[in-house]
Amino acid sequence: MQDRAEETRKVVLKAAAHLFFEQGYAATSISDISERSGRTSGAIYFHYTNKEHLALAVVNAHFATWPAMIAHHEAASEPALAKLVRLSFTVARAFRDDVLVRAGARLWAERRSIAVEMPPPFVDWIATVEGMLDRACAEGDLAPHAEPSRDAPTLVAAFFGLHTVSDALDDRVLIEDRLANFWLLLLPGLQADPAPQALLARARRPLPANA
Repeated sequence: MQDRAEETRKVVLKAAAHLFFEQGYAATSISDISERSGRTSGAIYFHYTNKEHLALAVVNAHFATWPAMIAHHEAASEPALAKLVRLSFTVARAFRDDVLVRAGARLWAERRSIAVEMPPPFVDWIATVEGMLDRACAEGDLAPHAEPSRDAPTLVAAFFGLHTVSDALDDRVLIEDRLANFWLLLLPGLQADPAPQALLARARRPLPANA
């Protein structure tokens, strides 16, 4: 019985994510989600109470994507700056390909029309980037003028600004190429011994699951 309930929650959450991403919060109804998921409205209300809480569940699923992904990259046996660049490409692919991630981002952008408190964005990303820059500095790979606490918020802002532009121009189809250009611009100012092309050649390859 518990397995069936969990399966219903997952199916409903995935259907809701598709619809919230495709149509937006206001244009999506519980009836739409019921039709897409093949579950009754009663089952949806039983598990999620209302549309607001279902939207919050999608946003929470979006945020839950990142800790394991970050931990996997941080555990890799490569320099911290390479880990940071590789992580950025993994995150970019998730925003392009993962409907829960994309739906969570859209719902957070529409948060003022949703009567539920959403978790704050960006704070954890800034802390993660600052930590990686600190380790790059300790490894001697960061330029002397770089300051992790100053530069981390700027990198995060620029990264997500790049996503906004890519989403508007080409639905993120070209996000990896745009991100490569982003790093080609920034790495010469971050690396102690600038070699952006070499770092990018390694970091654009996805990290193996067992790395």
